[in-house]
Amino acid sequence: MKDVLILTGAGQIGMAIARRVGFGKKIVIGDKSIQNAETIAKIMTEAGFDTYAMEMDLSSRESIVNLIQKAQEFGPVKMLVNAAGVSPSQAPVEAVLKVDLYGTAVLLEEVGKVIAEGGSGVTISSQSGWRMPALTAEQDRYLATAPAEELLDADFLQPENVRDSLHAYQLAKRCNEKRVMYEAVRWGERGARINDIAPGIIVTPLAIDEFNGPRGDFYKNMFAKCPAGRPGTADEVANVAELLMSERGAFITGSTILADGGATASYFYGPLQPGQ
Repeated sequence: MKDVLILTGAGQIGMAIARRVGFGKKIVIGDKSIQNAETIAKIMTEAGFDTYAMEMDLSSRESIVNLIQKAQEFGPVKMLVNAAGVSPSQAPVEAVLKVDLYGTAVLLEEVGKVIAEGGSGVTISSQSGWRMPALTAEQDRYLATAPAEELLDADFLQPENVRDSLHAYQLAKRCNEKRVMYEAVRWGERGARINDIAPGIIVTPLAIDEFNGPRGDFYKNMFAKCPAGRPGTADEVANVAELLMSERGAFITGSTILADGGATASYFYGPLQPGQ
């Protein structure tokens, strides 16, 4: 038996974090595409990690529970790295809300039922949620505390009230951050911690597609005009995750760390301000 790290979302950010904190553990990799999961598993296995790949659909509670049950066969679940989700240019409003908003809420809830004492987790949201106008206190509380199966029933989350897939993505990422605060209290009852990282533009194969797509100029302008003057790397997100998931982050739970090269700061108070 080994301590288990559950990795959901077989991409560059999730793999970078798992490589940083997954040594000596069984790493169970779940992705909607079993091919993606197997690809990441192969890379990590060939680098000396102990992995197991399986199919997992973040929009399905049954699929999430199946992943967790399989993970428990290898040992106690000690870590969660959730990097699963869909991008606003890849998916319609309904899919973004079902996967990124509802699915993440279910995953944090279900892992929170079994996380071992001393365990820790991170979920990946996005800088994007920080650029959306503030919600009401009631809406924030709803995103944080509503039973997961009721989350998508809210009026402000109905497709006719969501402008487009980017707005849906912003709502989902805002929900992720509020949900982490709520779940941190429950995880704390088991002696475990959960935090969130909100990255900016990170260079991945998906991001490169975006740079070359219809919104490419928007993204290039964003990282050119942020204080860092460049996009980030998956390993820089892993630096943050390593702190949050290690004993050095033992007093940090229920938090969101914005790791965006200052793009959000520039959006509010610099050259990325709307209308500049």
